[in-house]
Amino acid sequence: MANKSKIILGIDPGTIVMGYGLILAEGKKASLIEMDVIKLSRFKDHYERLQLIHSRVNELINTYKPDCCAIEAPFFGKNVQSMLKLGRAQGVAIATAMQAGLLVSEYSPKKVKQSVTGNGNADKEQVWLMLKRILQLQERPDYYDATDALAVAVCHFYQESNPLSGLSKSKGWEKFLQQHPERIVR
Repeated sequence: MANKSKIILGIDPGTIVMGYGLILAEGKKASLIEMDVIKLSRFKDHYERLQLIHSRVNELINTYKPDCCAIEAPFFGKNVQSMLKLGRAQGVAIATAMQAGLLVSEYSPKKVKQSVTGNGNADKEQVWLMLKRILQLQERPDYYDATDALAVAVCHFYQESNPLSGLSKSKGWEKFLQQHPERIVR
C-alpha cells in the first residue's frame, strides 16, 4: 500500500439492517469517510430487499469510487432460513461490487474482531471503542451494524498493510526474507 491512498468499502451484510463503512487509507493511517446502515425492515418482500441492497451498494460505489470492497462472512447459525437469506444478501453485495470491477475480500467475524481489538471474541462495544480510538471518532452510531462494517474495512486495511499477509505459512518467512534482505540481522 506504500503511500498510495485507497478507499475501502466495508460491508456487514444483513436482511433487516445492512451496515456499510468507507475509510480512506493513506500509508499507515486510516480515516473515516462515512458509515451508516441500509434499513430493509420496511420491505416485506425478500426480493425487494435484495434489489435495495444492489441499488444502494451500487450508489455507494458510484459516489465514493472505492478501490476495493471487504465484506463480513456470515457466521453459522441454527436457523437455516435466516442463513439462506443472509447468504443471498451477501451474494448480492459481492456481485454488485464485482460488477463494478472491485476486488472483494471476505473476513470471518472472528478475524475482524481479532484485527481491530486483538481479541477474536470481543463484543460489539469493544469493537466500537477500538474503532473510536483508531479513527478518532466522536459520536456512536445508532446501529452496531455500521460499526461492524467499518471494522471490516479496517480489518482489510490492516491485512493489506501487513508485510506478511498473503504468504503461505510454509514458505512465508523464506519468501519474506528473499524480498527483504535488509531485514536480516547478521
